[in-house]
Amino acid sequence: MPSIRATHFTKLVKQPAANLLFILIFMCHKTDFSLIETAADVITDPKFSFPIANVTASVGREAFLTCVVQDLGSFKVAWLRVDTQTILTIQNHVITKNQRIGITNSEHKTWTMKIKDIKESDKGWYMCQINTDPMKSQMGYLDVVVPPDILDYPTSTDMVVREGSNVTLKCAATGSPEPTITWRRENGVAIELANGTEVLSVEGVNLVLPRVKRQHMGAYLCIASNGVPPSVSKRITLIVHFPPMITVQNQLIGAVESKGVTLECQSEAFPKSINYWTRERGDIVPPGGKYTSNVTEIGEYRSSMKLHINLLTQAEFGAYRCVAKNSLGDTDGTIKLYRIPPNAVNYVENAEGRYKGNNKKRVKSSELYHQSKMTDGGSEEAENPGKRKDMILGNELEDGYYDSAAVAEHCQHHKLTVTATLLFTTSLLLRKVAPLIDV
Repeated sequence: MPSIRATHFTKLVKQPAANLLFILIFMCHKTDFSLIETAADVITDPKFSFPIANVTASVGREAFLTCVVQDLGSFKVAWLRVDTQTILTIQNHVITKNQRIGITNSEHKTWTMKIKDIKESDKGWYMCQINTDPMKSQMGYLDVVVPPDILDYPTSTDMVVREGSNVTLKCAATGSPEPTITWRRENGVAIELANGTEVLSVEGVNLVLPRVKRQHMGAYLCIASNGVPPSVSKRITLIVHFPPMITVQNQLIGAVESKGVTLECQSEAFPKSINYWTRERGDIVPPGGKYTSNVTEIGEYRSSMKLHINLLTQAEFGAYRCVAKNSLGDTDGTIKLYRIPPNAVNYVENAEGRYKGNNKKRVKSSELYHQSKMTDGGSEEAENPGKRKDMILGNELEDGYYDSAAVAEHCQHHKLTVTATLLFTTSLLLRKVAPLIDV
């Protein structure tokens, strides 16, 4: 049933003279303006132009969620948090008390919600809603990624263990996505695993080192990464304790009286050992004077001990002991220093010149040692160089070095016939073969 106002409006329109007056009255009448707006509202049908794009943002950064609406008219746009059903914004007004939320619009079509200083709790679904009847809405997802962070607990700290112990290094980290843990040695050396294989890196929360050795000692890096920069790492130092061990490369050293000589030992120990030298009876070698000692660190647990003796006399020959001590024990190594006669050294130098270019080692330290003992035992050999030369040649054969040129030179020097030369050569060979026959 039409209203009274509508009936009156129809009668006025049928009277042409009153048209102009009606138009003026209608334009100035407030109630009639409402009728026009209501008609416009009826024909407006807002809709979304594009779906809301999902957004990924890092913690501490900013995120923007955009809703594009077409033909909004007098309807209103609101943003809501889906999981909590919290209204965040309506049109250009921020409803929530969260001061990190902001809203902007462009041409009454694009409504952008801004979230500052993103937190991990901001992750979730957000809804853009138009207050039509029925209500229209669409949703977008905000994913918040978190750079990795290594936890102090239960991540391992620096460890001190005894050699031979079983060790497990642990590393715990948080982040989104879940971080991957990688182990490396700080110095780049390979990690020896339980099965004996060596690798440059190991993945996993735990690094298992069964029956650790001194070679395992050093700094290890626990590296956490999940694709969100920056990756983080923690340095864990593994210290392995073990008693001292000494290595002596040359246990027999010959030297000439009135010359100088250097004795050397290598020690391994951790904690670091106290190193010193003694004579064979246990007397500590005093520093200064003829003796100069020093210790050089080669690595984390290895050291080189050197003892230099100036202007040797008969009293300095004999046995020397290099000693290393720490809280876990002590050990020593022995070096025998013997006297070489000067004339034996001259012969060695001449022999080296005569056989220059030959790779065979002509004289061993043991030969010089035995030779020095023979020479010290009597003066006959010292006065008879030919006999001493025969002895050295024989020693060469005893040590497994036979040189036909040396035999020929020896026979020519003594002007032996061919038959005598053959007999002499045969006798030398028999001296070499005879011990094997006896065995």
